Amino acid sequence: MKFQGSKNYVATPDLMLAVNAAITLKRPLLVKGEPGTGKTLLAEEAAQALGLPLLEWHIKSTTKAQQGLYEYDAVSRLRDSQLGDEKVKDIHNYIVKGVLWQAFTAEQPVALLIDEIDKADIEFPNDLLRELDRMEFYCYETRELIKAKHRPLVFITSNNEKELPDAFLRRCFFHYIKFPDAETMKQIVAVHFPNLKQDLLSAALKTFFDLRNLPGLKKKPSTSELLDWLKLLLAEDIPLDALHSRDDKVVVPPLAGALLKNEQDVNLFEKLVFMQRHNR
Repeated sequence: MKFQGSKNYVATPDLMLAVNAAITLKRPLLVKGEPGTGKTLLAEEAAQALGLPLLEWHIKSTTKAQQGLYEYDAVSRLRDSQLGDEKVKDIHNYIVKGVLWQAFTAEQPVALLIDEIDKADIEFPNDLLRELDRMEFYCYETRELIKAKHRPLVFITSNNEKELPDAFLRRCFFHYIKFPDAETMKQIVAVHFPNLKQDLLSAALKTFFDLRNLPGLKKKPSTSELLDWLKLLLAEDIPLDALHSRDDKVVVPPLAGALLKNEQDVNLFEKLVFMQRHNR
């Protein structure tokens, strides 16, 4: 089983190497990078390319590790017992299986995405150490050991919002998705907009990278935001001249709301453009 990219996802050689290293080592692949660099999409496309069903666990600030294993619905069991329902005799009816349980007991190998693990409490990764390492856990309510029939291919994504514990990092293969350079970005855009004219693409990419390189920018535009912007430029039929405008009244690119996401960055860009024009 080897990942060699897909027609819908431009994977750099080092990224493909990282996925295959995780497969060889049978360890989770921890993927970090700026938001919008395709971390979640990597899991989706790699699973599809490898012919594996994908189970997804999207982490929130309130998510607990136990939810990935199972949850015991004691309230429903109490209610059913008061109603005299026969199914209360079997506790299995009140065990809600989490994504790890589903992945471990699947009849065929699967891929498992644990998305944005850094959103959860700092203890969350530590609470999953044993389960991800040994590929098993114990269900106390049913008194059974749940062991993985097939080791799933685990993708774990992080936006670097908080540090992950060393003990957890030791059990992962790590890869940082660098922000695409101009050439790689052209390939990514070509996947989504194969018929985009080259002069428009060049002008749009220049504007995009100029924005990203602005000193002091609070939130740099990401790959996904570039794709949104290009989609809008095409939908609104924005002329190429608009990206090269020298009119002093035009201080930001057309439809810049797809790229700049807060007023501080818009103000910063306006000031820099103003200063640049008055220093000519």
